[in-house]
Amino acid sequence: VFTTKHHDGFCLYDTKFTDYKTTDPSCPFSSNPRADVVKTLFDACRARGLGVTAYFSKADWHHPDYWDNRGVGIRTTRNPSFEIESDLPRWKRFQDFTRNQILELVRNYGPIDALWLDGGWIHGEGPKSLNLHDVVAEARRTTPGLIAIDRWQCTDCEDVITPEQCVPDEPVTVPWESCITLADHWGYHYDDCYKSAREVIHLLVDVVAKGGNLALNVGPMPDGRLPHPAVERLERLGDWLGKNGAAIYGTRVQAPYKSGPWAFTRSKDGKRVFAICLWKAGERELRTQLLPAAKELGAPKRVVHLASGKEIPFAARADGGVVLAFPADFARDECAVAFEIFR
Repeated sequence: VFTTKHHDGFCLYDTKFTDYKTTDPSCPFSSNPRADVVKTLFDACRARGLGVTAYFSKADWHHPDYWDNRGVGIRTTRNPSFEIESDLPRWKRFQDFTRNQILELVRNYGPIDALWLDGGWIHGEGPKSLNLHDVVAEARRTTPGLIAIDRWQCTDCEDVITPEQCVPDEPVTVPWESCITLADHWGYHYDDCYKSAREVIHLLVDVVAKGGNLALNVGPMPDGRLPHPAVERLERLGDWLGKNGAAIYGTRVQAPYKSGPWAFTRSKDGKRVFAICLWKAGERELRTQLLPAAKELGAPKRVVHLASGKEIPFAARADGGVVLAFPADFARDECAVAFEIFR
């Protein structure tokens, strides 16, 4: 999910509808062969088999038909600086501008898998809207199956709901993703505070166990590099997923979802059930662990440590719980350990 244009209106692609962009001669970066950042990045992602989502801000604080004088010398909010009803022709120009830029991304930078349309305060029907229903319909004529994420609108342009900086308490029955920062801020801050690898892994497991996707935000440094603490956390997360990804990728909700330190998932076809134990910071090396009773899980016949493929001995308790007895050579990941339960 890459920010093609944020609320400030600066475009990281070669748009034809404004000169406020990386490819304009007035921008020092325009002489760089990768000045069309969106094209460079999207092409690189697709070459690696990664789908691409274009984040696009519906608000544009640089556009004269959104803010008077681009906000200079006036009191501003995130909303337009004028009453839309008092100047509908002006707002119509902004509607057309937004439509043109969205379709430009879909037609010139595709195939795009999803449009992530931020600026949920711009909404509604009628003259004050951006007519995104029609824009998305037109975009889908270019890219059938295009996912639209018009945030917080509860319309057919919101295929995925996007809780921000939080995770729902219970599983959600529609497609959803939590968008959460890896550090404290969305953009880069020199002295930012980053979540630990343990926090990130636990966050991912919490989201996935409730049926969601985690959109984890990283703000690049001014020169485009990712901050070292971010890279460190992402590499640690990637290492964990390399060993435990079967319990995460493409999985579905599995009751009881969460119970004590445990989270549960299942494969899409329902044939594989996974239990993930989330270790607390500083928790001592335990040789046994209680897998709680849950009628939805049934009585396990085998329990296998996902990372090593080793079978874990266990003993059933009268209450239906199962005590896992880790062998002497059991290597525990300090953050979380995933097991497959065979029923």
